[in-house]
Amino acid sequence: MTDKNSVLRGRGIVARLFFLVLAFVGAFALPSAAKTTVDFDPNVDFSRFKTFAYIGGVENLVMIQMNPDLIDIRFHHMVGRELEKKGLHEVNPGQNPDLLVRYWANPETQVDVTVMGNWGAYGPFIGNGWASVYNAVTSTSHNLGMLILDFIDPKAKALVWRAYLVRKMSDPDKDPKKAEDEFTDSFKSYPPAEKDKEGKRQERAREMQSKKSM
Repeated sequence: MTDKNSVLRGRGIVARLFFLVLAFVGAFALPSAAKTTVDFDPNVDFSRFKTFAYIGGVENLVMIQMNPDLIDIRFHHMVGRELEKKGLHEVNPGQNPDLLVRYWANPETQVDVTVMGNWGAYGPFIGNGWASVYNAVTSTSHNLGMLILDFIDPKAKALVWRAYLVRKMSDPDKDPKKAEDEFTDSFKSYPPAEKDKEGKRQERAREMQSKKSM
């Protein structure tokens, strides 16, 4: 006959294991500390973009503790999947795409990556109307790190849409997948709705007026 105390001890162990599992699952179910922010040019007609080409990352991405090749593959897959949902078709960079897609990063340390790396024909786009959001997001990204996804009009050599993701990027196995999932949410606002465009126009007008009054 099974000892009653042994049975009780066994049930106690099972109960403790059950609550440990709940605690473990609960820890991973907590809301992510990552934050995604979207900025765009409100004067652009996004309906004219029918094709895109992925041109990868800027060299300074290697400054964060991640495998650039792994991020490149994940981002390429994510961008292609999401833009094709929006009706755009991927082509090679040499096939006169309507949009070019690239990514770059600010590392966890206080380094001005915009003066580093090989930017080629398209600069970092951190001035003029893009400065306000860039500066605001950058100021909160220290000690975490920031990944940036750019949509560039190659004909005008102008940035038209940008998504920022602020998060800790240190685990080469888990973080790229998490970043991919979080960036996917930013595509919900692409292309920008007319009401969002109007709000952005007013926002940039206020910024310009503020600069003039300084």
